[in-house]
This record gives sequence, structure tokens and C-alpha cells, in this order.
Amino acid sequence: MSKRLLIVHHTPSPGMQELFEAVVKGASDPEIVGVEVVRRPALGASVSDVLAADGFVLGTPANIGYISGALKHFFDTVYYPCLDATRGRPFGAYVHGNQGTEGAVKAIRDITGGLGWKPVVETVEVMGGPDKGALERCWELGATVAASLMG
Repeated sequence: MSKRLLIVHHTPSPGMQELFEAVVKGASDPEIVGVEVVRRPALGASVSDVLAADGFVLGTPANIGYISGALKHFFDTVYYPCLDATRGRPFGAYVHGNQGTEGAVKAIRDITGGLGWKPVVETVEVMGGPDKGALERCWELGATVAASLMG
């Protein structure tokens, strides 16, 4: 039986698109078997998407020191309907900022902590334009969360 990885992202810029694509490539690596990768924009992800997923990757820009409004809306929509049913599921996250990512990283940690989701990899924080190292870390993020579902 296949496991499902849900990638919920807000991708409003070329830099975020590069990071998102690197995460998807890592999660879709041919060595990772039995894991279906599902991608949803944060404004389109639903309660049923979350309930059907076995793990999550979250992607957001840091906007004025916080997660994007789109990712906040996602959490507002799914938090209580998914609270008990998704406790203990693995996740990872990536955040892109131009002036600081600390507030966005803290928000993700606090909200996912409330949901009871378990981080399986450190959040990837990218400042400025994504370089080769940032793209490699995002690839690793996607691969690590997907591989955590193989067991």
C-alpha cells in the first residue's frame, strides 16, 4: 500500500519556484518507492488532502517576518478538523526570506507542534536568491520526508 506525501506550498516568486521544484525532485527520487507525492498550493489544499496524507512538506516565503497569508489560511482551514487524526505524522518545511526567516520558522514550529506533527528534518531557511547549496538542501528535505514514509 502506497503512502502519500502532501507538499503544501505558497510559491509567489521565481526563487520559491526553484525551491519547490528541488523539494519535489527530492521527494520523487526513483530510490524512494511506495510514496505518492501530491502537490497543492496552500490556498487550494483541503482538509481531505491533509487527512489522506501520511506526511507533509510545507513551503512558504517569510512575509514581514511571518509565514505567508496563504499558508496561514491553510492552517486556519485544517487545524481543528485534522487535529486528532494527524497527530504524530512526519513533516519538514522550507522558508525563503529576504530580511529574515525567524518569525516564519517559529510560526511553523508552533502550529505544527500544536497539531502534534513530528519534524523529521531541520527546516531549510534560505535568505536571498536560492544558490546551489539551498537547492541541494531542499532536495534533501523532500527526499528525507518522503523516505521517512517508506518504512
